[in-house]
Amino acid sequence: MTRTILRWLLAIVYGIAGCAHIVIPEPFLYITPVWVPFPEAVIFWTGIAEIIGAVALAQPFWPKLRRWGAWGLAAYAVCVFPANINHFILFLTAGHADMLEQSGRLGIGYHIARMLAQPLIIWLSLWTGGVTDWPFRRRPSN
Repeated sequence: MTRTILRWLLAIVYGIAGCAHIVIPEPFLYITPVWVPFPEAVIFWTGIAEIIGAVALAQPFWPKLRRWGAWGLAAYAVCVFPANINHFILFLTAGHADMLEQSGRLGIGYHIARMLAQPLIIWLSLWTGGVTDWPFRRRPSN
């Protein structure tokens, strides 16, 4: 039951984030590292990937599709980690007013929590999608 609730919650969060990437890409463009080619397209397609992953994770009919969605969202979380690191760096090095306005709005607590939460988000995707049971043991069904 806990896994199902968290799976739905994670799917909702990813679905909302995916829609935000498409509808309001500016905050995501701001934190995208400069070395990322075609950042507008990358932001758009990451939004699509989040929505597809969320739908695959949430659907109750095909466990294999749910596992693929979980793998996809975990890989996605790994791939966007450089943007989260860049956002943290922008916050720490904000030198002029617009950078301070954009990065400083969330505060140091957000940035540290986000860095620490990334591995948890990766694990949560895999656990709620049924890819792993670690660190819990499955109870044998009677």
